[in-house]
Amino acid sequence: MLLYLADFLSRYYSGFHVFQYLTLRAILGVLTALILSFVLGPVLIRHLTFHQIGQFVRDDGPQTHLVKAGTPTMGGTLIVSVLVVTTLLWADLDNHFVWIVLAVTVAFGLIGFVDDYKKLKYGNARGLSVRAKYGWQSLAGLAAGAALYLSASTAAETTLFVPFFKEVALPMGAFFVFWTYVVIVGSSNAVNLTDGLDGLAIMPCVLVAAALAVFAYATGNVKFATYLGIPYVPGVGEVAIFCSVIAGAGLGFLWFNTYPAQVFMGDVGALALGAALGVVAVTVRQELVLVVMGGVFVAETISVMLQVGYFKLTRRRIFKMAPLHHHFELKGWPEPKIIVRFWIITVILVLVGLSTLKVR
Repeated sequence: MLLYLADFLSRYYSGFHVFQYLTLRAILGVLTALILSFVLGPVLIRHLTFHQIGQFVRDDGPQTHLVKAGTPTMGGTLIVSVLVVTTLLWADLDNHFVWIVLAVTVAFGLIGFVDDYKKLKYGNARGLSVRAKYGWQSLAGLAAGAALYLSASTAAETTLFVPFFKEVALPMGAFFVFWTYVVIVGSSNAVNLTDGLDGLAIMPCVLVAAALAVFAYATGNVKFATYLGIPYVPGVGEVAIFCSVIAGAGLGFLWFNTYPAQVFMGDVGALALGAALGVVAVTVRQELVLVVMGGVFVAETISVMLQVGYFKLTRRRIFKMAPLHHHFELKGWPEPKIIVRFWIITVILVLVGLSTLKVR
């Protein structure tokens, strides 16, 4: 939106041409998202507290979580709102990638909103039924895959690239639609499973989003893409603005979500952010790198799958409790220690992911 204004004003003063640069708009996006989060965060928390929109704590979870009962939840509405508004302000609205990533984020945010609302209305931790939640997620994921497939203008946009192997590329054809659905829905639920401790999920989201911004910028620039040996996707560089705004909105939310949390993001935030990372990874053709950088999310998801599968087979458990962060809680690790160590692991994994830009 502001890009159009700057373009108009540049007719009278050439200095406004500076807003054409992706890097400047990405930085301004981070700052705008941060400021909006700092301003609107306290307002939202007061509103949630006044209406008694508090967290419902499972009675079968760690006993240390009982003190969190009543803490305002659905704070993810702040993240999604700031993300949408700031992206609309600084991104090129003629770019179809921008609209697709925004649509996916909002769609999954709405699914999470309904889920959170049902939990609060009926006073339990179940919310939407598994069938309903997965059904709507599947519909949104398949729609995103179809949109990206039908709008693809180059073969690279529907080809699977394997990190660390320059010559390994697998054209997917129509299978790309299903692949996109798997990545988006999987990423969304993985982040949701990780969101169990104060600030545990949001900081890895910020770090991964920042790294994906680098991938988006390089992938959308023909010179950088050629030099680095990564796929060139025309127009996808604009997604770097979206990724930068995720980082800004995430850091702004972390201000209130850090231990001990003043507000929780809820499913509205976790599902939306996970889906956002997934769809961005698809647009920049780095789905497998997302698995590496989001290793914490992957580990949390696998821990649940192993726990459930092993228990059904043997009636015994591998972990004291799943997801994985609860296992460490029950082992006696203080919550802040678990959170910070998971953050450190994510920093390492993000650096490994970024190294794939050159190690090919």
